[in-house]
Amino acid sequence: KISIITLFPNMLKGFFAESIVKKAQEKKLVEIEIIDLRLYALDKYGTVDDRPYGGGAGMVLRIEPLKEAIDFACNDKLKKCRTVLTSAKGARFNQEKANKYVKLDHLVVIAGHYEGFDDRVTSYIDEEVSIGDFILTGGEIVAAAITDSVIRLIPGVLKKEEATYGL
Repeated sequence: KISIITLFPNMLKGFFAESIVKKAQEKKLVEIEIIDLRLYALDKYGTVDDRPYGGGAGMVLRIEPLKEAIDFACNDKLKKCRTVLTSAKGARFNQEKANKYVKLDHLVVIAGHYEGFDDRVTSYIDEEVSIGDFILTGGEIVAAAITDSVIRLIPGVLKKEEATYGL
């Protein structure tokens, strides 16, 4: 299972409804859950961000909605849940990480946004990951890339001779 916590669920829905990812879901080889962070907002306006506590430009994702969304995603205590946050300062995502992630029961990816996040979120995640030294619209693109990379490694998703699981 792969859960993605995001501010913009519609950015991901179309991507996961096509091609290899769609076929993997139809074959029940993977379950993809998209969690709208705004469902855990602090108020009726959908507030999930705040000004950085130390000052500076931009906004950061608040800890309260993030923690609630993580708790929701990792609700099955019988399965190990690995939680990663997309972040420009994270470790580089590569094939080695994809090979590790495909062996998990449940991967939770938090799509980072704005100028960053409340640093207290690091208490609730296992690692931060980045796909490179460039700026994107948001972590949804990174979450989609990670998800696609991991799904391709699941046995039975690609033709037998194309699968690269465990390399």
